[in-house]
Amino acid sequence: MAGGKETPRQKMIGMMYLVLTALLALNVSKSILDAFVAIEENMQVANENEHVRGQEKYFALKEASEDKDNKELSAKAKKYLKEVDKIDKITAEEIKFIDDLKLEILEAIGEDLSSVGAPESIIVKAYSAKDPLKPTKMNLANVNGKDKYDEPMFLMIGEDLTAPKGKGMDLWNRYNGYRKELTELIAGSWVLDKGQKKFFFKAPSINEFKDFKDLNAMIDKAINSSNVNQDDKEAIKKIYASLTKRERWTVNEVPNVHWIGKTFDHAPAVAAIASLTSMQKEILTARADAIALIRNRVGGGEYSFNRIMALAYGPDVVNQGEEFEVQVLMAAYDSDRQPEVVINSGSVSEVRDGKGFIRMKAGSGGEMKLSGKITIKNKSGIPKSENWEKTVRIMKPSGTVSLPNLNMLYLGYDNEVEGVASGYDETILSGTGVNLRKSGNRWIADPHKVRNATITVWGKNNVSGKKVSLGTYNFRVSRLPDPTIYFGAAKDGERASSREKNLFAKYTPDVPLNATFDVKSWEMVISGLPGAPPKGAGNVLSSEAQTLLRQARPGTTVTFFLQIEGKDKIRRNKTASFKL
Repeated sequence: MAGGKETPRQKMIGMMYLVLTALLALNVSKSILDAFVAIEENMQVANENEHVRGQEKYFALKEASEDKDNKELSAKAKKYLKEVDKIDKITAEEIKFIDDLKLEILEAIGEDLSSVGAPESIIVKAYSAKDPLKPTKMNLANVNGKDKYDEPMFLMIGEDLTAPKGKGMDLWNRYNGYRKELTELIAGSWVLDKGQKKFFFKAPSINEFKDFKDLNAMIDKAINSSNVNQDDKEAIKKIYASLTKRERWTVNEVPNVHWIGKTFDHAPAVAAIASLTSMQKEILTARADAIALIRNRVGGGEYSFNRIMALAYGPDVVNQGEEFEVQVLMAAYDSDRQPEVVINSGSVSEVRDGKGFIRMKAGSGGEMKLSGKITIKNKSGIPKSENWEKTVRIMKPSGTVSLPNLNMLYLGYDNEVEGVASGYDETILSGTGVNLRKSGNRWIADPHKVRNATITVWGKNNVSGKKVSLGTYNFRVSRLPDPTIYFGAAKDGERASSREKNLFAKYTPDVPLNATFDVKSWEMVISGLPGAPPKGAGNVLSSEAQTLLRQARPGTTVTFFLQIEGKDKIRRNKTASFKL
């Protein structure tokens, strides 16, 4: 740009470009520094808001502790107030420590901190032990060395980004210690009844995680391995996560950089102070959330409602003459904070009026068990979840036609009977002169003796536990009818093959009974055949009998004399003839 071959005019133009480039760089640097000043101002406003929010919850609890009209509530609030004082003590210590760090940075870069509250002062309002939770208010626009970074780096990091030393590590350890102490204080601060098991949370040291989902899973694991009250779980998870920072990072291709190194490496003084103010905001937010949670244990005020509605709940099906109960209540909900409703199997059609609407088709089973979760947020945005479940009884539509004159039960036989108690979710059968047992969707009736028996149908409402008799039915009891004798495929009186060898005792297809009979013994007589007739046991003919059958002429009559026995244990003598 200023080579020997350039004319004086070219050299002048080149010099002007160089100066202009430098000025532009200065303007960019100044705009960045001004941005950090603006960020710090906004963070101070946020800190003020979180401080006020926490104080509102604190004084609401204090007011409850002074309620003379409700001594029980007052005594409970006083005990919780002591727990909140512990939280405020550790919070104030962290606020003061970070405030002192900010002042050390300003002193290290040579700023004058002697004046307070003047237009040119850095400190607008100094930290006060009378209000220990409120950070020092500053005006970083009055800092002369806004761009100085060596001094803050040395103070916070030292020389190694991967292994910081000094005040930065003190900050890191105290911040993580506050997270542990605060969450454990919250979990263990319950005022318990005598004999009630103490709640506790053993806070883990989580500073490495893949993403927010992974972090939540690790916090859930720690909560579930402790004894945390159900109402505290979501709030503790939120507070713990808000105070958790990943320890190791890769920065500009440098691996394993500590969070302190990443945050304060070459950070201008105003940027370092803005980062510290941001940490104060996180601490004050956690404190406000913690007090809001504890305040809610005393009752009232934590959930907002702007709509009310009347609800009536009762049975969906009522039978004539049956007593039933309807529950009527007034429900309140916030139309601006609709709950989140989830069903484990299926989908929610819509959410409105503080309720989730689920539409499903009834299945074929006796009941459907539905379950899920409903979540609503309080004024602080902390979600509160509750599991819900509902069992739906499914009535099977049915109709029956009976023939009362043909009502018959058989001895020694599994008589299948059905009963329908319309309008009830369970049908029960009982009887006299008969034993009844359930088998799948049917009942098996086993009568005692030949004569009469009665069966009564009962309907049971499993919600109310009420059982009602819906009718008694008379049955005649008889022995099983005799079966027909078969020789092979031929039945008694039909033509049979001389090569058959098996005898059967069974019902013809027109008999609607499924009973089995065993052939105990047989004797075979062939017309015109001299000698003693062959005999045997079981249903298979002996070889002698089979030889005689094959020798018989076509058209010869063969007669069997049998003893058979069924499940009723009755021996029957039967005779059957067949033409060969």
